[in-house]
Amino acid sequence: MSTNKVLNFAIVGTGAVAIHHYKSIQELPKARLVAVCSSTPERARLAEEKFGVPAYYSVEQLLERPDIDVVCICTASGSHLEPTLLAAAKGKHVITEKPLEISLERADKMIAACKKAGVKLACIFQNRFKPDFQKVQQAIEQGVLGSLTLGNAYIKWFRSEAYYTSSDWKGTLAGDGGAALINQGIHTIDLLLSIFGGVKTVYGKIRTVKHKIEGEDLGVALLQFENGALGTIEGSTAIYPGFPERLEIFGQKGSIVLEGGNIKQWHVEGEEAKGETAKEDTGSGASDPNAIGHQAHKDQIADMIEAILMDREPAVNGEEARRSLAVIKGIYASSAGGGEIELS
Repeated sequence: MSTNKVLNFAIVGTGAVAIHHYKSIQELPKARLVAVCSSTPERARLAEEKFGVPAYYSVEQLLERPDIDVVCICTASGSHLEPTLLAAAKGKHVITEKPLEISLERADKMIAACKKAGVKLACIFQNRFKPDFQKVQQAIEQGVLGSLTLGNAYIKWFRSEAYYTSSDWKGTLAGDGGAALINQGIHTIDLLLSIFGGVKTVYGKIRTVKHKIEGEDLGVALLQFENGALGTIEGSTAIYPGFPERLEIFGQKGSIVLEGGNIKQWHVEGEEAKGETAKEDTGSGASDPNAIGHQAHKDQIADMIEAILMDREPAVNGEEARRSLAVIKGIYASSAGGGEIELS
């Protein structure tokens, strides 16, 4: 495929997160939005006005269009599988919002279908594309901290009752797969795994302490990584007023702390300590999901375009996205059964 080709995109699901995809596609020179798909004729009519392209309310009808190259799936978390299978069968590449799906079985079907069809599958974990995280990841890969010993992911956010009642799927087991960990916390959990690698065992507890939802609004876990390091996760949507997510990385030679996507602390033995530098707001969703900007989405969609044109794997493919889902499902299983869960 020519590296100068402009790829035609369609968006399935026209809720709040679809706006990030829309803005990203509009701003990328090798992307063009040609269609969207919503859930009902009325929503499709409104979406057509909003996005300025033809709108459908049948995924099957949308995918009959031969000009579509890439499908962005922005439906409820538990509804990623079906449109992915349909898109793959039509030879369309797929970008799905996080999580990949709400069960490992459904996620594995997505991965297998895209492999069989020879199309790319990417999952949105846009925080991996933020400049400070990429700087940290590169430093870790270069051995700046030496052997890693401890990693902490803290996502002490707040969501109002109105947030959970704004959609019929949020906080439900069928639509969301849970709540605070699988929806909000998964981003920082993904970053933790991106740094530390595979998880060997997990022991976790979840609770629902504030909201009237099926899923958890509070969860904690202890991890043992395959490399011997230990880790902790604390995730919530019940911590008022909500605090920026925090990723702490400790190694034999020093420590690095990210908060709200920005480097807060950088301490390496034998080097002068680095503190926080002046940064623009990177868009933490600590108390308002609408505060999250689209720049990192744009960077990840640009990576997907390059992956298609250069015929390589996207930075966050299905297998990468599966790892955070496996850990979270392990936490849920551990909490339900009261014991440690082996993941590998």
